[in-house]
Amino acid sequence: MEPVEITEDGLLLRPWQATDADAVYRACQDPDIQRWTTVPRPYRHEHAQSFLADRARQWERGTSAAFAVCDAASGEVLGACGLNTIDRNHELSEIGYWTAPWARGQRVAVRAVARWSFDELKLRRLLWGAEVGNHASRLVALRSGIRIEGRLRAADPAGRTHEWFGTLLPGDVPAPGEVGPAAPGTLDARRAVVFGRPQPTLFATTGTHELSLRPMDERDLDAIVTTCRDPETLRWTTVPEGYTRADAEDFLRFVRATWAAGTSANFVFTDAADRYAGSIDLRLSATDPLLADVGFMTAPYARGRGYQPAALAALCTWGFTTLGLARIEWRANVGNVASRRAAEKAGFTMEGTARAALNHRGTRVDAWVGALLAEDLS
Repeated sequence: MEPVEITEDGLLLRPWQATDADAVYRACQDPDIQRWTTVPRPYRHEHAQSFLADRARQWERGTSAAFAVCDAASGEVLGACGLNTIDRNHELSEIGYWTAPWARGQRVAVRAVARWSFDELKLRRLLWGAEVGNHASRLVALRSGIRIEGRLRAADPAGRTHEWFGTLLPGDVPAPGEVGPAAPGTLDARRAVVFGRPQPTLFATTGTHELSLRPMDERDLDAIVTTCRDPETLRWTTVPEGYTRADAEDFLRFVRATWAAGTSANFVFTDAADRYAGSIDLRLSATDPLLADVGFMTAPYARGRGYQPAALAALCTWGFTTLGLARIEWRANVGNVASRRAAEKAGFTMEGTARAALNHRGTRVDAWVGALLAEDLS
C-alpha cells in the first residue's frame, strides 16, 4: 500500500519518519499515554525508534496505516492516528490514536483518517475501543461521529479491565469543520471532563457543623460494615444480611468503577474529624441524560444531627450545576420516615406513592416518590 498524506483543518497527516523519534519519545513520557495505551513502561528512546520502523513496515505490507498528526504550518508532531490491522476480507479496521500532551484540546484527526479509509480504501466499518474510564478518548470518539455501542467485560487478556466499544460507518463522519454530538459545551463534553478527572471533595454545613463529601476509600470500610449491620439499615435498604468486610471491599470497587464509567457519583460524608457519617450516591439515568436518582444511608451515631439533609442538598446542587441535570428523584419504602424527612429538608417535593415500585428482599413494596428540580434552587 502506497503511503499517503492527508491535509485537513490545519493538520497534516503523514507517514511516520525516522526523524520523529524524539517527538514520539517525548510524548510517550506522558502519564496519560502510559496509563491508557500499551506503550512500554518506562518508555525509552529505542522504543520510539522501534515504533517508527514497525509502522513503516506495516505501510509496505498494507496491514495498517499509521499517520503522524502534525501541524500543517509548523510541521510539529501533535499525535498519532491510524488504522490497526486492516481486514480486507471484512472491509473493516480498528482506529486508534493518541495526542501529545502539548496538543490536547485542539483539532481532531480521526475524521480525516476515517474519510480516507472509506473513500480510498473502500472500508465499510471502523471499530473503536478504549478502556472504561478513558473519557478523553471517548470524547474524541464522540466528536468524530463514532457511536459508542456498549461495554466489553474483561476485555484485557488478563481479565482486569473493561472496555467501551463503538463503530463508525461512512455516513456517521462529520463534515470537515463540524463535530459529532459531543461538541464543546455539550452535556457529553461536560461530563467527560468531570468523570475524566479524580472525584472531587464537596462541602456542606448543618449550621453548626461542616461536613466533607469525599470519595470513599479503605479507611471507611469498617464504619460501612457497622452501618450495614445496623437493624434500621437492614430494615430499609437492600444491603446484604450478615454484611462483612468483603462486602464493603466489593462496594468500594463498585463505586470506583461507576465513577470511571461516568454512571454514578458515590460519596461518603464525614464530620469535622473526618469520621464516616454516611454514604450518598447520585445515579445517572441510562435513558434520560437529564435525570438521576439518589440513595443514601447514615451511620447510627450520626442520625438526627442534620448531616444527611445537608449532604443531600450539597450533592444535588453539584449534580445540577456540574453535571447539568434537570431532575433528581428520591424513592424510599413507604414507612421510612427518616429518609423522607431528610429528603424534604433538602428541598425535595413529595409527589406521591408508587405502588409496588421497589423490590425489597424479594417482595414488591410501595414507595414514596419525591423530586428536586434545578429550578427549585434558584
